[in-house]
Amino acid sequence: MARIDELRLMAKIARMYHTQRLRQNDICQRLNIHQSTVSRVLKRAEQEGIVRTIVSLPAGTHTDVEEALQTRYGLDEAVVVDCLDNEDQISHDLGTAAAFYLETTLGPGEVIGISSWSAALLAMVNAFHPGQRKPTQVVQILGGVGSPNAQVHATQMTRRLADLVGGSAVMLPAPGVVGSPEAKKVLMKDKFFREAVDLFSSITLAIVGIGATQPSRGLASSGNVFSPQELARLAAKGAVGDICLRFFDQTGNPVITDLNDRVISIELDQLRKTKRVVGVAGGQRKLMAIRGALLGKLINVLIVDRSTAEQLLAAEEPRLRAVPEVRKKGAVSRA
Repeated sequence: MARIDELRLMAKIARMYHTQRLRQNDICQRLNIHQSTVSRVLKRAEQEGIVRTIVSLPAGTHTDVEEALQTRYGLDEAVVVDCLDNEDQISHDLGTAAAFYLETTLGPGEVIGISSWSAALLAMVNAFHPGQRKPTQVVQILGGVGSPNAQVHATQMTRRLADLVGGSAVMLPAPGVVGSPEAKKVLMKDKFFREAVDLFSSITLAIVGIGATQPSRGLASSGNVFSPQELARLAAKGAVGDICLRFFDQTGNPVITDLNDRVISIELDQLRKTKRVVGVAGGQRKLMAIRGALLGKLINVLIVDRSTAEQLLAAEEPRLRAVPEVRKKGAVSRA
């Protein structure tokens, strides 16, 4: 316990610094003491409880939940958003939050990979406010050729995002699912197809939706889906969700079937090697899929609604198979 004269000095300096807003140099001159003494006394004032820091969270912010998600699932960052319990509204609100995240963290020279067929990612592009343009490339990482309306959706996402960030768009001119492995082999010979696929290993930031085994309305209408019988086969093998139509089980391990040979998209192992993978997804229907993606380290940034976030924190720990740690860790600086 400090002596009363020490406590008196702590209280005086703390009041001058925190209440009167004097700089440490001014305090030094008034009290005729060294700056190192001022710094030391201010630190002691906190230890003695004379100064207490209180952070009052604004309504609609959930920093405590975000930090708990980061700790529980080893995320670099989590963004938790208040949403109404409605899939369309969740997609809109998460997309808006994702736009702000991208605006504030996008660095120069990034190679961005973006998935097709996500309502949340389309909302993100629509909500994006371009600031200083940072030339980069935007690569489509899931085949976007399908029904006419759906193809416009995929093209709009990739090309418009490239325009907004001042970069160039690299399209993946293929369906998300082809009819046979042979058809995929034919596509792989196409020059423009290879241009996109060869860039997958150079992606520094991937922005992806996370799908449940039952496809969303947008994906189902695109024609880039498996049949109900094929989806049932995947579920029987333990699939709980997908990223870019690459299916995984409840612990994030890939579910490998012959159907995988018909998918045109980035591989899950390639995602794990990507420095930053942002998953934008929420809602009860996708809970198991989001959790699988987290446990499998398929993403390291999650943008999610509060209800789903709380359920992710309440879930029991499963028994996990080892997942290789290949992604480079590091904090993301905000511009």
